[in-house]
Amino acid sequence: MRIRSALLGVAATALLAAAAQLTTPASAAAHPFGPPATARIDVDGTEVTITWQAAEDDWVALGQSLGAFEDPAAGPVDTTLTGEQKLARSNQVRRYLTERIVVRQAGEPCRSTVLPLEDLLRQGARLTFDCPQPAVEVEIQLDALTDLHTAYRTVLTATGPMTPDQALFTSAQTTHRVSLSGDGRAGTVATLAVGTGAALAGGVAVSIAWRTLRRRRTG
Repeated sequence: MRIRSALLGVAATALLAAAAQLTTPASAAAHPFGPPATARIDVDGTEVTITWQAAEDDWVALGQSLGAFEDPAAGPVDTTLTGEQKLARSNQVRRYLTERIVVRQAGEPCRSTVLPLEDLLRQGARLTFDCPQPAVEVEIQLDALTDLHTAYRTVLTATGPMTPDQALFTSAQTTHRVSLSGDGRAGTVATLAVGTGAALAGGVAVSIAWRTLRRRRTG
């Protein structure tokens, strides 16, 4: 059973059964060596928005690790909600996102808000950050999923032209200092962290190779 059908599919019990088969322990369910999670950044004046998107099975592993789903062995399971809805309603998931995705300006965290986690699997999780000054120079911390497995990575891009056009977050490098246009344009990002280029090139190459292999297998 594919995880997507379990999540979007109907019964939460079906999801939990499928997830339980794949997630004992939880980290075993995830795919840290698959394509990296993705994040997109937008800036409008003092407001920064980051949209973080992970694979369906990684959302399941994350939800299980945070207790977003009931344990069928421990008691009744609410079958009126899908797994995606349970993730969206979980305070633990929202708290996790605010702790793992952080924007700082001049060393101080910008006030973050997790927007409603609707259509989570398709649209990802969106967080906004209200910074005290126009978001021209900020530091971004992004280490979601790395607590489940250190091989997880996230590739950050922007919706507009970027220089360079991507930044790679790993368990070894969870923070990048970036420059943003800060004028409402759809994102100009310059990664300032030393040594990012080589790591990013490697991560992107792995991602492209993995996707190519997957297409060949499924083609």
